[in-house]
Amino acid sequence: MPSEPIPEKPREVKGLIAPIIRVALAAPWRGALRLLLWMRVTADHLTMASLALNIWIAVLLAQGNRLLPGLLLLPAGLLDVFDGSVARARGTSGNRGAYLDALLDRASDAAVLGGLFLSLTWQARSLQAALALGALAVSLFVSHVRAEAAARGVTMGEGLFARLERYVALMIGLVVPGALPWALAALVVLGGVTVIQRILIVRKALSG
Repeated sequence: MPSEPIPEKPREVKGLIAPIIRVALAAPWRGALRLLLWMRVTADHLTMASLALNIWIAVLLAQGNRLLPGLLLLPAGLLDVFDGSVARARGTSGNRGAYLDALLDRASDAAVLGGLFLSLTWQARSLQAALALGALAVSLFVSHVRAEAAARGVTMGEGLFARLERYVALMIGLVVPGALPWALAALVVLGGVTVIQRILIVRKALSG
């Protein structure tokens, strides 16, 4: 049983599409969270399951598959959403769990975009491969800026195009025919905007 009341809605997250997703998930989210707690699933279980699923997605992408890994990004993303929710509901959230979650999130991002990069390189799609590599670099930099800010006592929201938005964009790019180049371009450009946004937030906080 949870050690504190289950919230009515998922945690408030700022971003381009995060508020829409939060409203859409509000109804089934509470029931799913109750089920996970009843099954005695822990946050670490969900974090490791998300990593394993993302590694499988990366393997499928490296093999040239697109539709299946695109569809699998949905449960992988949901696992990532629920691990923090389970930890908070059980009263087990803390620095260790947050550190593990952040570390494995970066590993998942690297695996998925790395697998896609390898596949595009082997297919001689140089521009798309470069975009995939750029998207990986930008996603890691977005997370690095937030980590550096937290180390200096600055807290911030997710930003315009954070991990949730990257998941959705990549999912669309893999599932919708012909959309992958545009999705990768969005990851690079809008991810770069998020980097600048976070840098400005940190600069203002530290100077004020």
